[in-house]
Amino acid sequence: MTRTGSGIDWERLESTARAAMTRAYVPYSRFPVGAAALVEDGRVVAGCNIENASLGLTLCAECSLVSNLQMTGGGRLVAFYCVDGNGQVLMPCGRCRQLLLEFQAPGMRLMGPDGELTMEDILPHAFGPADMTGMTQQAQQAQPTHPTERTR
Repeated sequence: MTRTGSGIDWERLESTARAAMTRAYVPYSRFPVGAAALVEDGRVVAGCNIENASLGLTLCAECSLVSNLQMTGGGRLVAFYCVDGNGQVLMPCGRCRQLLLEFQAPGMRLMGPDGELTMEDILPHAFGPADMTGMTQQAQQAQPTHPTERTR
């Protein structure tokens, strides 16, 4: 696997992702996935996919990883690693790329099949939190400030 000088302990993330993969609940697809990420504060969070008979309700490993992130104190993701049932590097699907974008630290790195990648590499021209800033400000300005104005 290609490494770069980022200083990220990819072996630790790979090991954690493989361990998470063993906890996957995949009675329908038999396609376990594990994910691990390094948080800005040095924690490592993990997740696995959790299927549901109503396949649309299936949670990807990245979903449970982000839930783990929030439940253990929040923060921003610095590095991300995902594996399939054979322990091979697996790239996040489009939905999960968007989810990772939401929780990324500046300069977040991901391990891909050919080495390290950035979020811009895997999700160029992404729509993210910064795009919502103007919308949030507009919504706040449009809200009436006096309670009686809302009832009119």
